Amino acid sequence: MFDDFFTRALIAGIGVAIVAGPLGCFIVWRKLAYYGDTISHASLLGVALAILLNSNTTLFVFIIATIIALSLLLLQARANVSADSLLGILAHSSLALGLISLSFITWIRVDIMSFLFGDILAVSVPDLLIIYVGGSIVLGITVIIWRPLFAGTVDMELAKAEGVNIRLYDFVFMLLVAGVVAISIKVVGLLLITALLIIPAVTARRFSSGPEQMAIIASLVGVLAVISGLFSSLEWDTPSGPSIVLSAFCLFLISILPIWGLKAYYYRLNSKLNG
Repeated sequence: MFDDFFTRALIAGIGVAIVAGPLGCFIVWRKLAYYGDTISHASLLGVALAILLNSNTTLFVFIIATIIALSLLLLQARANVSADSLLGILAHSSLALGLISLSFITWIRVDIMSFLFGDILAVSVPDLLIIYVGGSIVLGITVIIWRPLFAGTVDMELAKAEGVNIRLYDFVFMLLVAGVVAISIKVVGLLLITALLIIPAVTARRFSSGPEQMAIIASLVGVLAVISGLFSSLEWDTPSGPSIVLSAFCLFLISILPIWGLKAYYYRLNSKLNG
């Protein structure tokens, strides 16, 4: 079964979508879409270092993403600059450094487009192991820290009063996002991973009556986007990564049709009345 490149692509995409769903919900709840962009932009530097040192790309992307997360926390504590401004500085500075680093690697032909927009059809069995082992770790940690992380998301001051270490859980959450970005490079690429994190979560919000339900639906929406995107890519010979993101966008558009919005409203209303 794994000898078929399309089958491997489906399995890889589904694995990433399942992991991205719950984390995407926290990104939407916390309004941290720009943080996802920052991590993905910075990951190009990790790609450059991996190529330069002839090492594992996923590992170096995760290392660079972790450094960016630490830098953000330190700068927030020391610099009198807004979080959005810091994210913009880190995103574009690290992207520029990554591009400059790649320009010095003249002895190796680098297909930068595959890193930027993904090459899911080239996923190998070792890549599948990275996605599912890494994804399982990310999901496991997310389940463990779900309650305190959600408490800090809903009301930070109340969570602090209850003894929740907000900084610790924020840092762990940043590491989890970094992990998802690292394992998703070959699926949708560095520039499109944020879309796979955000669009399914926003779509799921319209059909959810609780946070856990929203996380599950977000994963399902992401899986549906992967399947429909890959089959449309096969049918019309379009780039696979962008096709997946465009499919997710189409699902979002469908979700905001008046009939669905009315159904979602009545569903939430009934849940409140019965709950």
